[in-house]
Amino acid sequence: MQITSVNVRKIEKEGSRMKGLASVLLDDSFAVHDIRIIEGDNGLFIAMPSRKTTSGGYRDIAHPINPEVRKMFEDKIIEAYNNAEEAPKDNE
Repeated sequence: MQITSVNVRKIEKEGSRMKGLASVLLDDSFAVHDIRIIEGDNGLFIAMPSRKTTSGGYRDIAHPINPEVRKMFEDKIIEAYNNAEEAPKDNE
């Protein structure tokens, strides 16, 4: 499996730890949207798309099954985030 495309949209919202949203295309055949890029205490990390459960928690809709694939996603997405253009300011 190869990540064949990563699109990142940076988000600048004061006080928010969410820094962007990513979409990933796998093998030019399968897309995963709404992967959140979050600023944590130890730097950027990704959070896979999720939905709220009836008990009030959250459950991933799509996610890597092993740490190696998660790292592959995170490395590619953070690289694309670092190379993406800055988000437009609210007053522009």
